[in-house]
Amino acid sequence: MNLLMYMAPISVICFIPASLFIEKDVVRIAVALAREDIRVLWYLLFNSAAAYLANLSNFLVTRHTSALTLQVLGNAKGAVAAAVSIFLFKNPVSMTGILGYCLTILGVVLYSEAKKRAR
Repeated sequence: MNLLMYMAPISVICFIPASLFIEKDVVRIAVALAREDIRVLWYLLFNSAAAYLANLSNFLVTRHTSALTLQVLGNAKGAVAAAVSIFLFKNPVSMTGILGYCLTILGVVLYSEAKKRAR
């Protein structure tokens, strides 16, 4: 957890100036949106909290398992997100994509079985 504690302030120092340079009107637009609808501030706060919790969960998974497990979970998350996108939003997918998703799920299942047998 110490690494997250050290990385967060450095990220703020690096990314705020970069975002202000790249997105020149972002502060003016955010203030204007917040004046129109106060919920914008809640959305920004919720988004920041969700990003922090995502980083925290990544560090906790790595701490209690391994970096490889974190990577496998990331691949599984991508395949699940693609499946939800296909079924919920009816997004088109090619046969190559289907094969890739199937191989990803197979890899996740095989990794899970290998971890179980190693215990």
